[in-house]
Amino acid sequence: MKSRQSNVPTIAAAKAGFSTATAYRIEADPRLPSQKKKSRGRRRPDPLAGVWDSEIVPMLEAAPGIRAVAIFEEICRRSPWIAPGVRRTLERRIAGWRALNGPSRDVIFRQEHPPGRMGLSDFTDMGTLGITIAGERFDHRLYHFRLAFSGFEHAHVVLGGESFVALAEGLQNALWALGGVPEQHRSDSLSAAFCNLDRVAQEDLTRRYEELCAHYGMTPSRNNRGVAHENGAIESSHGHLKKALGDELLLRGSREFADLAAYRRFVDEVVGRRNARNRKRIEIERAALKPLPERRTTDYEEARVLVTSSGGFILRRVFYSVPSRLIGHRLNVHLYDDRLECFLGSTQLLTLRRGRPPQGNSKHSHVVDYRHVIHALRKKPMALVNLVYRDQLFPRRAYVRAFAALLAKESEKQACRVMVGLLALAHDRACEAELAQAIDADLDAGALPDLGRLRQRFKPDWTAIPNVAVDLVPLSAYDELAAVRTPTDLVCDGGVA
Repeated sequence: MKSRQSNVPTIAAAKAGFSTATAYRIEADPRLPSQKKKSRGRRRPDPLAGVWDSEIVPMLEAAPGIRAVAIFEEICRRSPWIAPGVRRTLERRIAGWRALNGPSRDVIFRQEHPPGRMGLSDFTDMGTLGITIAGERFDHRLYHFRLAFSGFEHAHVVLGGESFVALAEGLQNALWALGGVPEQHRSDSLSAAFCNLDRVAQEDLTRRYEELCAHYGMTPSRNNRGVAHENGAIESSHGHLKKALGDELLLRGSREFADLAAYRRFVDEVVGRRNARNRKRIEIERAALKPLPERRTTDYEEARVLVTSSGGFILRRVFYSVPSRLIGHRLNVHLYDDRLECFLGSTQLLTLRRGRPPQGNSKHSHVVDYRHVIHALRKKPMALVNLVYRDQLFPRRAYVRAFAALLAKESEKQACRVMVGLLALAHDRACEAELAQAIDADLDAGALPDLGRLRQRFKPDWTAIPNVAVDLVPLSAYDELAAVRTPTDLVCDGGVA
């Protein structure tokens, strides 16, 4: 086109390197070939022409959040002539319609988190890991705390559900492990903790949460209910932590743990290694944290209970056994996530494992220690037959097997006498685990536990008692002591010492 300004079309075409015919065609129509190309029309009929404007668009306008597959299934019911292969066409058509005519969508605003400003708390379910403790499946949650800037993490195994007690204990453990306090603490709406609580209890829980944050000088905040991305700094970290725990379990080669303490150590080790990778950022943020208060605040709930003649008390649909000498007394109970601490006045008496109420019915669950009632069972062994907490009374599975075998082959009276004798032997000789192994061995061999033989086996080792020889002083030595006179006695008699 530059050559055409000073030359005829033939010369301009030669300089440009194409034919004269092309030059005259450009002279006649200067548009580009892509601009001359006509759009290709449909080569087959529109399969949605009869239902798009009349049925599908009204559905999208009435229910903007409806899924495309639901619309497709409904249209197929209304119009059987629509082929199954039209589904993908419908999905593309709906996506395009929503891009042009759909409602406005939420926008995620990315945030910058300066050091020492934001700490976040949340709970996550760990059932997918398949953890077992002492052979039993361990369904639990993790309380998870994280600093938004440095990524410092703390995880605490929670036995129950999402509760204020679990939040308070886990948060305080995290802050004291961190060694400082962030300016703000973000949590979710705590709807699970408020579940099944009346309005007064919910207001009390809200007040206690605000007092907890005030004790540490943190400003409490919550994300909007159901909007998980507002807690994204910890929600995304849940998945990473679960994957890390899953990988470590695979490397460990077993998901079985001897007890809860061993599993908690395992979680702490994994979280500790993750924090070690962020050590530099954590040290930067520690310098910006506020100091801890002088002491922790309460991380438990209080209750007052009466010990009944059944040898225990009922608290939140769970029966707990206690020593029978406490019958008739009122106890002050501190409820933690995993335990109960019982006080008589201000004196701490004992710590009990916390039980959970059963799901779906009005019956109580039971946390029973056979040591609390064995003295009474010795007097009334037949009470074992229909005891409401009989299954929870047996400390190990071997004792359950033994009682079932005794009932199957002996009379109820004899079975109860032998079973109570076994429990008494385990209590008196402090041999619960060893006795359970012996019982399992007898049952595996097809024999019933022999109480007399087991008593002989676990009796005290008399040869281990030392022979203490005591030399008695002759009585005449006391007469000699009576004849001795001290200088003081002589002065009182008027003599000279």
